[in-house]
Amino acid sequence: MSLFDPQRLLLIAGPCSLESFDTSLEVARELSRLRHAYEDLNIVFKGSFDKANRTSLDSPRGPGLQEGLEILSAVKEETGLPLLTDIHYPEQASPVGKVCDVLQIPAFLCRQTDLLVAAAQTSRVVNVKKGQFLSAAEMRFVIDKLEGADAEEIWQTERGTTFGYQNLVVDMRNFDLMRAYGHPTIMDATHSVQLPGAGGGKTSGERQFVPLLVRAALAAGANGVFVETHPKPDEAISDGPNQVPLGSLETLVRQALGIWRAARTLPELSFS
Repeated sequence: MSLFDPQRLLLIAGPCSLESFDTSLEVARELSRLRHAYEDLNIVFKGSFDKANRTSLDSPRGPGLQEGLEILSAVKEETGLPLLTDIHYPEQASPVGKVCDVLQIPAFLCRQTDLLVAAAQTSRVVNVKKGQFLSAAEMRFVIDKLEGADAEEIWQTERGTTFGYQNLVVDMRNFDLMRAYGHPTIMDATHSVQLPGAGGGKTSGERQFVPLLVRAALAAGANGVFVETHPKPDEAISDGPNQVPLGSLETLVRQALGIWRAARTLPELSFS
């Protein structure tokens, strides 16, 4: 059975790092409440056990694989939410696949064949992020690898494209282009507002543009959104400047649902 439901808006949400049991469960409980409050909302809890591509060697990376999987297991036990986390090495796919419903391939690693194949072989959903260095057309070859490895369900996520130094831009045409590959498309609205390396040895960001990107992507036909959220973003151990305050998440969800519902009623137009 597919985890993606075309009749419900897909929301991937959670803290950037699984920095503690308390923070992770606080976020998960709010997501669980939202899932029950909005019947056309399909929520997957996201949290990373290892932030392996931090700007600085001294930056905290998270709890690690074993403790991270324990936190994720606790989230699922209490809330019943499906789970998503990143993997960085092929050998992580099997243990993560025993706990999580979705294995995510980070953008920087989206062309790593062994990683893609290992994720596909778990029979879990594979969410692959389009690298900041790739065009939508080049994602066809990433999808080919996953399909060739018999991945049972594939999601593809837009997270911006490098535009000069320390800036990312999102080409809204990418949702239409990637949709042609036959798999759901997702807008990573929080990583797309990053200013990579612009924080003096760490990544900065402009979270005020998250709602704009969410609305624009859903109007452009995206099937879901990816939003990192934290009770106190400025105290988060990673990606604080990009994360949405947990207390503001429901307002963003209501806006997203409104745009998604409206976009589904529009007729397809073609000028070719």
